[in-house]
Amino acid sequence: MNFWQFFWLLVWSFFFVAFLIALFQIVVDLFRDQELSGWWKALWLIFLLFAPVLGALVYLIARGNGMAKRQMRDATDAKQATDAYIQSVAKQSNPAEQIATAKGLLDSGAISQAEFDALKAKALT
Repeated sequence: MNFWQFFWLLVWSFFFVAFLIALFQIVVDLFRDQELSGWWKALWLIFLLFAPVLGALVYLIARGNGMAKRQMRDATDAKQATDAYIQSVAKQSNPAEQIATAKGLLDSGAISQAEFDALKAKALT
């Protein structure tokens, strides 16, 4: 195998992998779209199965704008869910609750007086 054969093998391999990624994105978008009925989804999948290059081009031309909007909406929803989760986990209770919890631990004997004093000082700062 000479250099040019290897070069063209790399070029065609790149285009093949890029095409597979595009097909995967199209199939994911088909199942993500809640406005499209099941019959239309089935027709698109059959079209993609029997004429993949033409089907992918037609899909991207006909539904590419909606595809971008759905992907942006899902990314925004995921970010909002992540932010809400982080805020709920990182939510600090007020100092009175922290001191009461520490006092309960002190009374049960789980922590010493020195540890209680350290927790109380930390809650007040």
